[in-house]
Amino acid sequence: MYSTLIVARMNPTSSGEVADLFARFDDTEMPGLMGTRRRELFHYRGLYFHLQDFDGEAGETSIQQARERPAFVRISADLTPFIDAYDPATWRSPKDAMATRFYHWAAR
Repeated sequence: MYSTLIVARMNPTSSGEVADLFARFDDTEMPGLMGTRRRELFHYRGLYFHLQDFDGEAGETSIQQARERPAFVRISADLTPFIDAYDPATWRSPKDAMATRFYHWAAR
């Protein structure tokens, strides 16, 4: 399984709107096209965390391919009023907001 964790800024009062946008997005064919197995959204003291798990190790490729689809473009635009880059000076794409995993453990 391939996982990504996006870190950004969000006013916690926006969590309902953000959850609604993702609920509509996840009710489309997009999760299947991207190989998404699970999505979890968290907020903590003005920070936004978006954890997403994908089938296999092809997740990064799937994300890149999905970025040009109208549904992906639409949700990205719809999230703009609610989600701000963690560091606007360095943000160019969602990849710039992805945390780097430095430890992993899984039950066997």
